[in-house]
Order: sequence, then C-alpha cells, then structure tokens
Amino acid sequence: MIPVIIDGKAIAASVIENLTQEVAVLKKQNIQPGLAVVLVGEDPASMVYVNTKVKTCAQLGIYSEKHVLPKESTTEEVLALVKKLNIDPKIHGILVQSPPPRQVDEEAVIAAIDPRKDVDCFHPVNVGKMLIGKTDGFFPCTPYGIMELLKQSGIDPSGKHAVIIGRSNIVGKPMMALLMQKAQGANATVTMVHSRTPNIPELSRQADILIAALGKPEFVTADMVKQGAVVIDVGINRVEDPSKPRGYRLVGDVKFDEVAPKTSFITKVPGGVGPMTIAMLMRNAVKACKMQNGI
Repeated sequence: MIPVIIDGKAIAASVIENLTQEVAVLKKQNIQPGLAVVLVGEDPASMVYVNTKVKTCAQLGIYSEKHVLPKESTTEEVLALVKKLNIDPKIHGILVQSPPPRQVDEEAVIAAIDPRKDVDCFHPVNVGKMLIGKTDGFFPCTPYGIMELLKQSGIDPSGKHAVIIGRSNIVGKPMMALLMQKAQGANATVTMVHSRTPNIPELSRQADILIAALGKPEFVTADMVKQGAVVIDVGINRVEDPSKPRGYRLVGDVKFDEVAPKTSFITKVPGGVGPMTIAMLMRNAVKACKMQNGI
C-alpha cells in the first residue's frame, strides 16, 4: 500500500490564506484582531515558538504584542499582566506560553484569562463548552488542527474507531472530546490509551484512525497498526544523531519508515501536525476578535 502523506504545511498555508482575507475584510471596517503572547523567562525553544507566532501574526495583518517577563517572576506579577491584557481593547486573544517556571501557578494564570480571550482553550469555561459540544468558545489548537487535517484530507471519522495514545490536557483529552461529538466531521467511537493501559498494541491495532500523542520517540511500530489505518503523529522529539550538523534529528511518536507502508494516510514529523497548531491559533484569534466585536 502506498500511503498518502498528509501535508500539514500545505493545509496550514491554506488556512492562513483564508484568514488573511478575513483580516483584510475586518480592517476595512476599522477592526484589527490583536494577540498578546506572554513568556516567562527566555527558554530558547519557547522563544523560537513565540517568535514564530508573532511572525505569523504579521503575515496575516494581526496586531501582536510579545511580553517577556523575567524567569524569576511571581504568580502575582504574571496575573497583573494578564489582568491588564484582559481589559485592553486592542487585544482579543491572550496566550501564556506553557509551561511557565515552577514558581508560577499555571492553573491560577489560566483561570485569570478572560474566557473570551482564551485562544489556547485552556480555561475551564472553554474546555467545558468543548466537551458538551458548544461552538461559541474555542478549541485547543493542536487537536483543532488535527480535525482540520482530517477534514481537508477527505477523512470522515463518522463511524470509525479512533484510538488516541496519550491523555494530556493539551492533546489527548480534547482530541477525544472533538472526535466523539455528535457533529459533522466527528461521530467517531473513541478509545483512549495511556501509560497505565496494559494492552496498548492490542487496542491500537483496532484503530481506523490512530493518533499518537505521548511524547515517546518512535513508540508506535508497524505491529501496532492495522492495515489501511490513518495515522496522525503528534509527537516531536529530539534523538541524538552524530551524522547531523546539530547532533540530533527530529522524530515523531511513530516509527515512520516502518509504519507508513501499512497506512492509507499518515503525517510526517516535522511538517505534519506542527504547522497546523499555529494556523489554528490564528483562526482562534480572528474568531475572538469577531466575537468581541459582535460579528
């Protein structure tokens, strides 16, 4: 079987193109979406990710602010900034880069963000709305991006058995909620497996759609995948590789070369799910702007 490689870069580019047109229409009405990104400390990987978000905002015509607080900042100092951004009319979306340093209470910070500006969908209000099937909140960017990948690839989850490996609040749990909804582009039967599941290969082999999101390099091997399955690889891991100039290479949670021949559709790492996360963040920011302006 020759699999279809789902091109996340191309699909993300189409989302960005459509959003650019939406932003242009809003600007003609003297409305400009605004996104604030908050980073506590200057972790190099987080800084790269934040800068990519700011760059994408500029590409779309979205106003953006980057706030970098000292790594020694207290919870109270982060909360003070969030409170300021909550009432700033130029800002429609607020994102606090996760995880913050240990001394910062991340749950308190998330709870302090105005749910109308919670474009990461971490606030309990938006998580609750997602779970019960309401669409007037936001969806978490990575699971939302996966749903868009499936949609634009012509993959309908309805009636399919989806197996998710990993139960994180960022990917696994919301992925389950989105796939199981009674809605177009969903309606899947969902099984979630995790570190305490004793028979992961047995369950993963039942999957019509297999989503690997556990953060373990090349965990999913060919014997864990059903012939003809759709495989979505959410992982991005560094593994040592002396042959590379940087001394490492990036791999997913799926052993791609081994698994791909058994699949009908599969994503690669990098270039699969990753680009969609930022694209859907931008979609949430534009949605937030429109909601706050009664559009």
